[in-house]
Amino acid sequence: MLESIWYAVIGIAAIFYVVLDGFDLGVGAFHLLAKDDLQRRHFLNAIGPVWDGNEVWLIIVVGGLFAGFPNVYATLFSGFYTLFMILIAALIFRAVAIEFRSKRESTLWRSIWDILFSFASILVAFLLGVLIGNMVEGIPLDAEQNYIGTLSDIFKPYPILIGITAISLFAMHGSLFLVMKTEGKTHNLVRKWIHPAIYVFLFFVSLATLATWLYAPHMVERFYRFPALFVFPLLALGAIANVFIQVKKKNDGWAFISSSLCLILLFFFYGIGTYPIIVSSTLLPDTHSLTIYNSASTQTTLKNLLTVAVIGVPLVLGYGFWVYRIFSGKVKLDHSSY
Repeated sequence: MLESIWYAVIGIAAIFYVVLDGFDLGVGAFHLLAKDDLQRRHFLNAIGPVWDGNEVWLIIVVGGLFAGFPNVYATLFSGFYTLFMILIAALIFRAVAIEFRSKRESTLWRSIWDILFSFASILVAFLLGVLIGNMVEGIPLDAEQNYIGTLSDIFKPYPILIGITAISLFAMHGSLFLVMKTEGKTHNLVRKWIHPAIYVFLFFVSLATLATWLYAPHMVERFYRFPALFVFPLLALGAIANVFIQVKKKNDGWAFISSSLCLILLFFFYGIGTYPIIVSSTLLPDTHSLTIYNSASTQTTLKNLLTVAVIGVPLVLGYGFWVYRIFSGKVKLDHSSY
């Protein structure tokens, strides 16, 4: 029971991360398409007050795995060492680019940081998708549940497709956030990107859905056993359809909420398809896979972790709500802006 509760806590933190930092990464993906320095400043200041707070949820996810499911943490971070080092480097350089860009008015200086910010944002989205793709498809684990694959096993076609799908998803999400936060010429420019971004996402998510049926059929087994669960994919389609409707009506806030709902429902699909397995083994799935039961910490540890979560998570939520409330509304530039 405690294992399932802690798994749910990590899942909720992961949902908050992809919904909140997802639009940050999406803004970065579009950053170089801005026509001038002023528009890029609008982009950066749209996420400026919140981007670092959004990444707190990623820390909670990683810390939750380390404390609650140490075997999963050990297997993933040792087997996927190269991927995580690149991911961490991208997160660091992305943060540095945001902070350093405005330190000088040189065109060359700002162009370098603009390129770095955009590339790092796309790379983070891609690597997160690759990680999810591997956890869905499965990785080679031996009897001791150690990763015995190579770097090429991580970057197989299915995880790469999920990585590209993640980029398209965050790009759509980011464009909806930008159109909600900007005005004038910047707003009009971003509004032109929304429909192409949605179409690209629909194309790749359709490919990813088909590939999941072919490469990870276990993901849909529970849906066939319990047909009522198909309501989640249908709701996700409804959320995307509502994005089109709300964009046409220029209800930008509701369009962003619908995009967020789509992200949440996709995570529900992942959880329903994989639970209680966290990392599936491609060798002997029934015995070598890492589940919430064979990889969890002791009951005492889980109880203590839940106590900390009950105290800490509401504080993070409260702080986040306060920040978003303070910086709600359209972006306005001043002398202290990025």
